[in-house]
Amino acid sequence: MSRRRRAFKRPVSPDPKFNSGLVSRLVSMVMKCGKRSTAQRIVYGAFDEIATKNPASSPLDVLQRAVDNAKPRLEVKPRRVGGATYQVPLEVPSDRQVSLAMRWIVKFADARKGQPMKQALAAEILDAYQGQGNAIRKRDDVHKMAQANKAFAHFRW
Repeated sequence: MSRRRRAFKRPVSPDPKFNSGLVSRLVSMVMKCGKRSTAQRIVYGAFDEIATKNPASSPLDVLQRAVDNAKPRLEVKPRRVGGATYQVPLEVPSDRQVSLAMRWIVKFADARKGQPMKQALAAEILDAYQGQGNAIRKRDDVHKMAQANKAFAHFRW
């Protein structure tokens, strides 16, 4: 954490194809070693697969709903009080909710072995869209952990 001044959030520039900030953030999450064109090819390929598997709705709406389904409302943060460390449940800020949901979707898509990344990403987004899959399971685990540590909520400050 910087001691000089507050770090300000920079606005996310929308991606060129869909003109959406959410897709731009997804491309940045997928990107490794600064290879933006490769990440864009993966994300746009995943959107093409989503469009073929789910022709009723647009891929942008599917992504938005998948991220909304995977967003955690509560999480635990460690607080040190009098020599003991407590897991204190806290509400998650909206920007962090989106970041965590997209991080989980990309991470679990990357963990799917035996298929190309664009197919794995499309499958993970569709799973989250339908309310199942690994990202939803991770969200439920985070919520369970917060529920189990509800007794330490008074340590929040």
